[in-house]
Amino acid sequence: MGCVKPSYIKNFAMDLLRTYESSFSPDFEQNKLKVSEYTDIKNKTIRNRVAGYITRVLRQKSTRRGEVEVDV
Repeated sequence: MGCVKPSYIKNFAMDLLRTYESSFSPDFEQNKLKVSEYTDIKNKTIRNRVAGYITRVLRQKSTRRGEVEVDV
């Protein structure tokens, strides 16, 4: 089973992805730095949750693309 993320984490992460999608990568450590650079989040836990959700979304996108390329 997965962990349910609060909607404010998801909304914040999706807003960042829409604005700065090319800056983020499937690497969590780099995403933590980018989230703290692009936002003014003071709380480390919230920053890490947003970065983790962004990482998860990007990894899911990359695996879906990989499956499509293999099938073609």
